[in-house]
Amino acid sequence: QVQLVESGGGLVQAGGSLRLSCAASGRTFSSYDMGWFRQAPGKEREFVARINWSLGSTYYADSAKGRFTISRDNAKNTVYLQMNSLKPEDTAVYYCAARREGAFKYDYWGQGTQVTVSS
Repeated sequence: QVQLVESGGGLVQAGGSLRLSCAASGRTFSSYDMGWFRQAPGKEREFVARINWSLGSTYYADSAKGRFTISRDNAKNTVYLQMNSLKPEDTAVYYCAARREGAFKYDYWGQGTQVTVSS
């Protein structure tokens, strides 16, 4: 059974940093892309960043470029999202997700972790 478990969310002041973690289990993810998404109250879920597990190649939404960094630790089967220079508009529930390489749809989702940035 595939599980994605996020952690690391919390309350932080504007300009601060948080590191989110996504612990993946239940299968081998070497042929998968791992993504981070977020959903703010009253808004649609939006893409934040993704990483190809085997190659380590990354891709970011414009809102994340220069402030967020996605990475993975193969030994720990964990994906991270380092978030710096946080803004109040980054407040959202952040979700980890996984999809097969080349696929459009993300097959697996975590339960989410709340990030709140105060001004």
